[in-house]
Amino acid sequence: MDLKVRDLAVARGGVPVLEGIGFDLGPGRALVLRGANGSGKTTLLRTVAGLQPALSGSIEGAGERIAYAAHSDGLKTMLSVTENLRFWAQVFGTSDIGGALESFDLAGLEDRAAGTLSAGQKRRLGLARLMVTGRPVWVLDEPTVSLDAGSVALFAAAVRRHLGQGGSALLATHIDLGLAEAEVLDVTPYRAAPRVAVQDEAFL
Repeated sequence: MDLKVRDLAVARGGVPVLEGIGFDLGPGRALVLRGANGSGKTTLLRTVAGLQPALSGSIEGAGERIAYAAHSDGLKTMLSVTENLRFWAQVFGTSDIGGALESFDLAGLEDRAAGTLSAGQKRRLGLARLMVTGRPVWVLDEPTVSLDAGSVALFAAAVRRHLGQGGSALLATHIDLGLAEAEVLDVTPYRAAPRVAVQDEAFL
C-alpha cells in the first residue's frame, strides 16, 4: 500500500508553513525532504505521522502503518539496552530484537543502562527501535544527529534493508545516505504565503 499525500497544508503554532504538498511513497521507496532550517520539514513529518492535524488536504496509508523517530531518542534511561528494545517490541506486538542489536552495532552493550551510553550510542539505540516495530513506513526527522560516519553507514544499511523487505521511508536529512531508491522533495516551493492582516477602516 502506498502512502498518499494530497494537497496537504500544515501549520506550526497555528501559523501555516507549507501548503499544496503532494506525493506518493510506495513499497521499497524512500523520499528525502530537503529545505532550509525552519522551512516546515518537521511540521510536515509530524503531520504525516499523525502527531498533529493538517490544515487541509488528505493523508492515506498512514496511521498504524507508521513508525516515527524524531530528535528525541525516546529511551528509558534506567533500563538496559536490551530492556529498552524488549519494551518497544512488546508495545508493538513483536518479539525479535536480535536484528536490531546487530544492525546498529549494539552487541556488547546489551546490559548497559541506556543513561550511561554516549550520545551516539543512545542515538543508535533510539533508531534500533524502528526495527522492532514491525511497521512498514518509517518517518524520520534528522535521524543521523549525533552519529559518526560509521554509524551513519549502519543506519543507511538498515534503511536499505527495510526498503528491500518492502518497507518505505520518509525522512528529513541533509546527509547523503547513498540510497539509490530515494527521491528528493524540496519543500521550499510549498512555503505558505504570508498572512496579510486586514485592518478595520474604523481605525484608519
